[in-house]
Amino acid sequence: MRVRPLERKDLPNIHSLDNHRQTMAFWFEEPYESFDELSSLYDKHIHDETERRFVIDINGEFAGIVELVDINFLHRTTEIQIIVAMPFRGKGMSEEAMRYGIHYAFDVLNMHKIYLYVDVDNVPAIHLYKKIGFVEEGNLRKHFFVNGEYHNSYFMGLFREEIRIV
Repeated sequence: MRVRPLERKDLPNIHSLDNHRQTMAFWFEEPYESFDELSSLYDKHIHDETERRFVIDINGEFAGIVELVDINFLHRTTEIQIIVAMPFRGKGMSEEAMRYGIHYAFDVLNMHKIYLYVDVDNVPAIHLYKKIGFVEEGNLRKHFFVNGEYHNSYFMGLFREEIRIV
């Protein structure tokens, strides 16, 4: 597995992920985006210093993305997000990709805290995040509207000294 920066050539794969209803439900986002809209967003954000996007690459194949978004250089915080493409789920790469994003945030960007939101029903993701060292800091009641209903979400945070090496 290799993690590399997102490139324009990856946009068709991102478009596929962004339009997969089940995947976007876990990201609390609408599962609809035109390719033109995605291309426009890519052009708009290519030089945006408040985000970093990385591709999970398995032997030259697109396997997913890891993102650091809402990077705040004053407070030294960032949100981390991950999506693994359906054919690659359950193969153990999420942990390695998350650890790459965490390393980048702490050791390259010098962040103080990394945080994330996760649906309380996404048991595999919660298990992974806790294994890495993320701590539940709050339960956001009916915080996200997905598939016609409101979902509770955990807000989880991680400081450098809390990373678990397993």
